[in-house]
Amino acid sequence: MHIPEVKTTAVEVLSDNWFTLRKITFSLRHADGQWGAAQSREAYDRGNGAVILLYNPQKKTVVLTRQFRMPTFLNGNATGLLIEACAGLLDKDDAEACIRRETEEETGYRVRNVQKVFEAYMSPGSVTELLYFFVAEYAEEQRVHHGGGVAEEQENIEVLELPFAQAVGMMQTGEIRDGKTIMLLQYVQLNRLLD
Repeated sequence: MHIPEVKTTAVEVLSDNWFTLRKITFSLRHADGQWGAAQSREAYDRGNGAVILLYNPQKKTVVLTRQFRMPTFLNGNATGLLIEACAGLLDKDDAEACIRRETEEETGYRVRNVQKVFEAYMSPGSVTELLYFFVAEYAEEQRVHHGGGVAEEQENIEVLELPFAQAVGMMQTGEIRDGKTIMLLQYVQLNRLLD
């Protein structure tokens, strides 16, 4: 397998408002040793993140969230509301510390044992983010508050506890259209965590 050499010739910051959007001009050295023509790509850097699916083997349920997502509204989601697994940006935490914090803030559950199952680039053609995927069992006694997110961050998150079979059906009907959530629901299904 040939690993291309990369020569970056220019980096231009297009926006540094919420996160950073850069335009990178570069060339690649191909397997034959020749340098390809210069090309430019935009890359949006919002940091790395973590996502978790909470599941209850006794009740055969999962915990999801529903919140407004402006980009989906701009792209045909009439309400802008999206059903998702709990997730957040790492900021300065490691992935496990991040997902424990986000789980408690968003869902109200203080989970004990989290299991990292994989990591993935979710949109590698334009976004730098690497997402760390987790699952964890939950029980009612782990609920420390009602969730909903952090008010200072203007989060208005609805917590949903759904039968797993219903959540799987919602993928098929298009009620669940979030990629990271679909990946985790399929992970639970493939690994028979709720059989």
